[in-house]
Order: sequence, then structure tokens, then C-alpha cells
Amino acid sequence: MISMATVSAVASFQGLFSCMLCWMKVLLLVAGRSRRFWPLSEKSLFPVCGKPLIGHQIARLREAGLTDITLIGGDHNLDDIHALYPDLPVIRQENLDLGMQGALLSALPSCKSEPVLIVSANDVIESFAYEELAKEAQKKNVDGVLLARKMKTYFTGGYLNVDGNRITGIVEKPGEGNEPSDLVNIVAHIHNDASILLAELNKTTSNKDDAYEVALASLFARHTYHAVPYTGDWQAVKYGWHLLHLLPLLLKDLTKADIHSSAVIHKTAVVEGNVILEEGVRILPHACVIGPAYIGRGTIVGNNALVRGASIGKHCVVGYNTEVKGSVLADHVWTHSTYLGDSVIGENVSFGAGCVTGNFRLDEHEIHSADISGDGQLPTGLTKFGALIGDGCRVGIQVGMNPGVKIGKDSFIAGGLMLTEDVPDASFVRLKDGKNVATPNKTKAPHPKEREKYAKNI
Repeated sequence: MISMATVSAVASFQGLFSCMLCWMKVLLLVAGRSRRFWPLSEKSLFPVCGKPLIGHQIARLREAGLTDITLIGGDHNLDDIHALYPDLPVIRQENLDLGMQGALLSALPSCKSEPVLIVSANDVIESFAYEELAKEAQKKNVDGVLLARKMKTYFTGGYLNVDGNRITGIVEKPGEGNEPSDLVNIVAHIHNDASILLAELNKTTSNKDDAYEVALASLFARHTYHAVPYTGDWQAVKYGWHLLHLLPLLLKDLTKADIHSSAVIHKTAVVEGNVILEEGVRILPHACVIGPAYIGRGTIVGNNALVRGASIGKHCVVGYNTEVKGSVLADHVWTHSTYLGDSVIGENVSFGAGCVTGNFRLDEHEIHSADISGDGQLPTGLTKFGALIGDGCRVGIQVGMNPGVKIGKDSFIAGGLMLTEDVPDASFVRLKDGKNVATPNKTKAPHPKEREKYAKNI
């Protein structure tokens, strides 16, 4: 039998631990310029399952009991982020070219000597990981802790050198077969004295974007930092296709159906499984929505349409005979007799009838996507991957897209084309002499409000 004294002691410890999480300051780094995220814009604000990416990060921090959250952003995104989360303090990173070092040089002076938890908006992890970090950070003679994912296969990232659980070094991209351990660094770090980290960063220089890691290596030599092994869900979001890796993890959080009282489902339509239908959603005759799936406010799923395993934003029209499978759609996306498979679509994008994304290679091998530098192809880790399409695009009727194709924002694609290569921003692509030719686009897509008159007639 457990004594009342034991129960009281456990409750007291849990209370102290919860309190520790409540007052620990979190620095959530969101100042990245999303260059690798092209053709999509501002990854921290891209909507998935009803929240921008940063919203999921904030929710998971709060779920762990962390409420003192400061956002560190840049001129390109901080005002928009602050408008979404006005209750959270913000700090503007002065020098974006310095990466994490620049973010922390701007943020750490306000932290003085208190403990700080540094979290990258790019790394989506489960909330219990923060609790595990805090427990380890409270141990005697520990100066800091880093979350470390145990890997079974090689990952292009920073590997930790460890002696027991003490970190002795970090090796960036060691190459397969040269890993010093099976632990990869995830940017969820606790430093028990922010002033020590600030002092180290102030004297650290590097010709590469790794000054923070260089500073860490110096700290590891003089202070005690522990690795906290982690085997839970983790998805780093750097390239646009990483949202396709992230989508199943977020859909897994939909543990039950939730249909808003104002949503209208026709009696011949099928809504099955863990499906979220927000305010004003309409599911028209013979449409089918198979969960897990999220459909945002005011969206219409048209006759005979099929949505499965997808996240669809606000005020979209999934038109007649369209299938949206395993995809992420931002707001104001319109389709008609379209197939969108394993694709990510930006805001205010419209597809003419008969558009098809190819999402499976003929040989069924991994799909690669062109590096934005134009130098070679990047592995995506996906055998199912359709297209990435930026904001404000218009795709004409009967357009086909090969797996892994990217279309830059504000581009128009003439009808009847087969896209086999990426399309730059603000391009008009048409067929000339049997070849696809891209020229500067001289117009832009209408504002979504101009489409409201058409939605009223559906």
C-alpha cells in the first residue's frame, strides 16, 4: 500500500516540476528566410491542419507547461507573426545573415543569467520531449542539455560525440559510415545560464553558418552538457516537401471527428473517420471525405469529389470530380476535375479542369526534386510526391505535372502542357514550336475576394 506521505511527496515533486517548466523562458527561433522552402512562402506561417507551422510549435510547448515564450523573427515575418500571436513578446533579429548566432545575440541579453530553452521553429517534436529535457537539466552539476534523436539510418545533420551521456563534441554531416554515435542534434536545447552562452557567442566567429555550433563545441569542453535521447516523432521542415512528411504526424493528433454545427453535409455524401469540418464547410452530393482529414472554414467539397488524408485551408473549392489525396492546401485554392496527390499548394491557386499531378515514378523509386541552386537533384525521401506550387498561380486546363515539379509564385501555366521542369517565379509558360517556353508573366491572379461571387453560386 502506498502511504499518504509518498503520495504527498510525489504530488509535491510534480508540482515543483510543473512550476519549473512554467517559469523557464523559451526562445522560439522563427527568423529563417525560408529560401529552401521555395516555391512556397514563409514556412513558419504555412497552414497545416488549421494552424500555421509556428502555431503547432507554440501549442506543443504550452502542452508541456511552457508558457513564457518569446518569438525571435526578422523584418520579413515578425509583424505577421505578432499579429497572429499578440499575447507573446517578440524580438527582432538584427542580423539575419548570422543565423542562430544572430538570433541569440539579439535575444539573450534580456535573459540575464536565467535558464533558457532554445527551440527551432523548423523542428517539430512531441511535447513530452520538453519535459524530458527539463528533468535532465535539473540534475546536479549539469550546465545544459540537448535533445538528440536516435537514428537507425544516416541523416544529413549534426551528430553528437558522447562519453556516456555527456556531450564532448558535435560533427556536422560526417558522411555515412563516419558517424561518431547514433545521436543527431535536434534544436531543442536548455542552457542553465543564458549569460554563459551569450558570452561565448559574442567571441565566436565562423566563415560558415555554424557559429552557434562552434560556440557549443567550446562550451562542451568547459561545461557539462548532457544528451537526452529521443525516439518520438520528429520532423525537420526545411524544404516544401517536408510538409508531406509532417502531415501524417499532425493528422495523427486528430483522435476524433469534430464537425462544426454550421457545416452542411448532403445526405448522399460520406464523411468517415477522424475528420475536422470547420465553420461553414459544405459537403455536396456524393462527395466523400475519408479521415484523418482537416477542412478549413468556408471550404466547399463539390459533387463526386474525394478528399482523403489531407489538410485543406479556408475558403477553398474542391470542385466537381476532384481528388485530393495526402496533400496540404493553403487558403483559397480552387480545383475542377483535378487530381492533387501528395502535393503542397500555396494560397490563391486555381486549377482548370483536367489538371493532374503525377506523384509516382514509373520505376516506383524515390522521387528527387531539382535543387533551387540549379545544381543537381535533391532526394526527398518520398516515393509518393506530386508538386509544390507557390502563391497566386493559375494552371490552365489539361495540364500535367511530373513528380517533384515546383511552380514559382505568381506564375500562369497555359492549358494543354506537360510540365517536366521547375517554373521560376512570375512566369508565363506556354507551348512554342513543340517546347514549353517561360516568359515573364505580365499579370497577377485576382484577389481571392473577387471570387466570392462565384462561390455563392456553387
